[in-house]
Amino acid sequence: MVYCLKMTPFSLYLHIPFCTHRCSYCDFNTYAGLENLVPAYVQALCREIELLAESAGKRLPVHTVFFGGGTPSLLPADELERVLQALFASFELLAGLELTMEANPGTLSQAYLRDLRSLGVNRLSLGMQSAAPEELSLLEREHDFRQVTRAVAWSRGAGFEDVNLDLIFGLPYQSLASWQKNLELALGLSPDHLSLYALTLEHGTPMAHWVERGLLSEPDPDLAAEMYEWADDKLNRAGFAQYEISNWALEGERGRLKVCRHNLQYWRNQPYLGIGAGAHGFAGGVRTANVRAPQAYIHRLSADENHHGLGEKDFPRTPATSSVEPIDRDREMRDTLLMGLRLTEEGVSEHTFAQRFGLPLSGAFSGEIEMLQKSGLLNWAGEGKQARSLRLTPRGRLLGNQVFMQFV
Repeated sequence: MVYCLKMTPFSLYLHIPFCTHRCSYCDFNTYAGLENLVPAYVQALCREIELLAESAGKRLPVHTVFFGGGTPSLLPADELERVLQALFASFELLAGLELTMEANPGTLSQAYLRDLRSLGVNRLSLGMQSAAPEELSLLEREHDFRQVTRAVAWSRGAGFEDVNLDLIFGLPYQSLASWQKNLELALGLSPDHLSLYALTLEHGTPMAHWVERGLLSEPDPDLAAEMYEWADDKLNRAGFAQYEISNWALEGERGRLKVCRHNLQYWRNQPYLGIGAGAHGFAGGVRTANVRAPQAYIHRLSADENHHGLGEKDFPRTPATSSVEPIDRDREMRDTLLMGLRLTEEGVSEHTFAQRFGLPLSGAFSGEIEMLQKSGLLNWAGEGKQARSLRLTPRGRLLGNQVFMQFV
């Protein structure tokens, strides 16, 4: 996996696990009522950053940084500044760095957004989810659409030119008309990017329990598919280009789509480091996961622990690492195909795949690809060796799981 260290810039994901309330559908590594741990948690983040950089043995080039959660916008500006200073001291943050923060619209103020922008945050991802009060209540979101409208206006006033809105569709009792209104209201705020996710009932969440007990109807997958197709058509007519199964972007300068470059790193199966409680990473031929509980994370990185002597043989492990999964060549090829197929226009380039693995894509998975082509779920696009790529068909986007299962 030497190519990861020498050729491909890294991405950094920093997990902020704090929330004022845990939403009914959420199964992310989040915790409500632990905001008193923020200072100690930030100190632990800074320590893990230092240790990762130390064990790499060189200043790794980084082109995207993403603060996710949880609710990263609960992080006070001075604490965020501490983390960013640690990043600048430890990594080579490249020109044109994409620095994204997820935010709950109800936690934002004009002053805070101005602080974020002055610290270098240049992309915001706002968790709108819905505009309908009854749907926000079902999701147990702690904001309303008026706060979303205000947050977008304040973001523009603070100088943010890249604003994403997250929305969820396929909710229990949600009608097509309600979903259409949600998306139209979102478009009325002139976002640069939209992420649209079908609701998934995750095991252990309150919403999944409600459905299991018969207190809530199950989502209708056929209606969700109709919502998805309508949204794709609506967004295409509004000037948005779909570049990933759940993501659409407008054109920016010089005709470039205002994509989320950080997420492209995942979908292209390129190296990234996960920092923070429960964060995952992929680098150096292994996938890593950190201990989940914030208290345990802080303890593992506390000053009185012995963290000396980390070397290149340890990278990308840190004292917070709870699991390490070696990724062999076959698994990496499959992962690259699985994630790359989510890129609806780019797909998986046969040329790039062959450069990376020394084996043509059509040769590595000939049986699976042929079968899925006959089913109308995959096709080849582009002319010539360097332009040819494997992509999901429109039908394949709706039945993506059936495609992905063939490569697991």
